[in-house]
Amino acid sequence: MSARALSFGAIAEAYERFRPEYPKELFDLVMTYAGQPVRTALEIGAGTGKATRLFADHGVAVTATEPDAAMLAELNKAVPANVATVRAAFEDLRLGETYGLVYAAAALHWTRPEGRWSRVAALLEPEGMFASFGGQVQLADPAVAESVRTARAPFLESDEVPSPDGTASDEEMQWPGTELQRSPLFLDVQQAVVKRRLTMNAPDYIGYLSTVSAYLQLPQSRRQQAYDAITRVLPETIEIAADIIVHLARRRSG
Repeated sequence: MSARALSFGAIAEAYERFRPEYPKELFDLVMTYAGQPVRTALEIGAGTGKATRLFADHGVAVTATEPDAAMLAELNKAVPANVATVRAAFEDLRLGETYGLVYAAAALHWTRPEGRWSRVAALLEPEGMFASFGGQVQLADPAVAESVRTARAPFLESDEVPSPDGTASDEEMQWPGTELQRSPLFLDVQQAVVKRRLTMNAPDYIGYLSTVSAYLQLPQSRRQQAYDAITRVLPETIEIAADIIVHLARRRSG
């Protein structure tokens, strides 16, 4: 895995504190697509367990996989008994056991493209389903967003993670739906959006930025300078657009 993918362990507690929780509407969307009870799931890149708890709290037995020991330790602080944890990158998982659902929450883009979908398919029961969900957190006020871009510019041109396959953000089908549509291993590929609007104060927004990989790649002194510059242009209360883009697919039988 890349250094950027493994940069979160140093801020595991901040990740748990400042990253938004996943809403029940997301679970309902995945289960509606499934069309039947999902009893077992494997999670790719579970992080501190925000999506783990969403599925486990609704009765799914989750095997949460995560390569970073600090993130996994944070996850283990507060998960139900129906969660098993495995410290491993997706590419290193042993094949053999299969699950009704394999999913990734804001983590799939850190996996290697070579063999990604054949490995997902191998981890799924016949006609099992795959889900990927995530999305960029955006400042809802265009004026505030522009002020933040200007303040950030000396340090970072962008703090977003680019699409792994180069799909433009204005395309109707986003990644990884684009790859799933091309894969002969999956069918019934769907994309949906769970709308999410949040309000946070300025310190919590900076706390959120402290968990974004683009900032974590900066030298510590430059990182703090970026946070200070952004803080100076933030209002006291900030409106956030944090829509969750969901991609769903079924493994082809056989």
